[in-house]
Amino acid sequence: MGLSQCEITKEGCSSLVSALKSNPSHLRELDLSGNDLKNSGVKLLSGFLESPHCRLETLSLSDCKITEEGCSSLDSALKSNPSHLRKLDLSGNDLKDSDVKLLSGFLESPHCRLESLSLSRCEITEEGCSSLVSALKSNSSHLRKLDLSGNYLKDSGVKLLRGFLESPDCRLETLSLSDCEITEEGCSSLVSALKSNPSHLRKLDLSGNYLKDSGVKLLRGFLESPHCRLETLSLSDCEITEEGCSSLVSALKSNPSHLRELDLSRNNLKDSGVKLLRGFLESPHCRLETLSLSECEITEEGCSSLGSALKSNPSHLRKLDLRGNNLKDSGVKLLRGFLESPHCRLETLSLSRCKITEEGCSSLGSALKSNPSHLRELDLSENYLKDSGVKLLRGFLESPHCRLETLSLSHCEITKEGCSSLVSALKSNPSHLRELDLSKNNLKDSDMKLLSDLVESPHCRLESLSWE
Repeated sequence: MGLSQCEITKEGCSSLVSALKSNPSHLRELDLSGNDLKNSGVKLLSGFLESPHCRLETLSLSDCKITEEGCSSLDSALKSNPSHLRKLDLSGNDLKDSDVKLLSGFLESPHCRLESLSLSRCEITEEGCSSLVSALKSNSSHLRKLDLSGNYLKDSGVKLLRGFLESPDCRLETLSLSDCEITEEGCSSLVSALKSNPSHLRKLDLSGNYLKDSGVKLLRGFLESPHCRLETLSLSDCEITEEGCSSLVSALKSNPSHLRELDLSRNNLKDSGVKLLRGFLESPHCRLETLSLSECEITEEGCSSLGSALKSNPSHLRKLDLRGNNLKDSGVKLLRGFLESPHCRLETLSLSRCKITEEGCSSLGSALKSNPSHLRELDLSENYLKDSGVKLLRGFLESPHCRLETLSLSHCEITKEGCSSLVSALKSNPSHLRELDLSKNNLKDSDMKLLSDLVESPHCRLESLSWE
């Protein structure tokens, strides 16, 4: 049952709980996130949760203004009926360390089977981390996902997590520690724990921490372990440069076949860092599906290395994010060899804020026209395309093999003339597009008639249209 952001308060919660208590055995999922429940609402909800007939498996109470009092009621209810709940989300509440300690009673219950616990943005520090780890260590075999992002854990908190992570009974698959003020020291503790128990973790998010190159270098010991099966690694905004990229690539090259998603956005990689990535990307054992390099200060030179690597191993990548780089038209032209490869299966391409003009649009349109059937999402927003650039995309868009579902062209200096070309192309192949963003262009109210013609097409399936 999804009731997130419905402006529900204590009064509405009372009615809901009354109904649920009269028939509690069938409900498996309850989402009340983003409501003003506060402690009084959670206390009412506890009457349903502690029912011996309650079989709830997923409970989402993020951003509900819950504090220690509400957490106490929740813990008491869950302790009395602990065996069914599999997923608990309390993110964005003012729980603090004392409240995490209260939850420990439920977590360490021998009948607790919780698989996913989200406590992001809960103002937890080292003290709360200590209580949490103690509880998880006593009952560690069921948890598969732990999200502590956006808390003040710092290095001391991560050090405490080590006891849980290196437990032979730990089967954690997803660990999110983004924006936790972690430095090289915390990274050392984390890597030591993961190295001793590397085979279960599939997703690791350390974005927004102060890892720097030295921290990434420490990660190498875990990543190159032959037992490491990591599939998703997020290191965006970690102050990484070419040096850190070198350590990362060396580790990934020695164990390349498992990673599916790599996010290095908002780091100072520059062209030299991208050039180093080439060794991993062109490995015949590389199976990467998502690569995010937005805002990495990449220019034409880096694009050349990237395009060459992807062209030599094009069949696995599904999503490429290069937003906010200084690619210009020359950089887009260098990507053409990869995009027009008959083995390219790219589904999402993000090139917003890349200083692309008509010339770059010509190269892109030509490449996509020669291999149109796989791309589902194209983002060219905030470039200098103008009407002439949009016109060059027409060949791709009107191809009978084009299956594009999302097209973003906001802030592209498009007028009525470009809009007319676009609509004409889309009308000839209207059945696949679901989302079109033309906002912040030089379109007038009178130009809306052109878009109306597209929407009124009997084959049009557009679900979202932004144009103002």
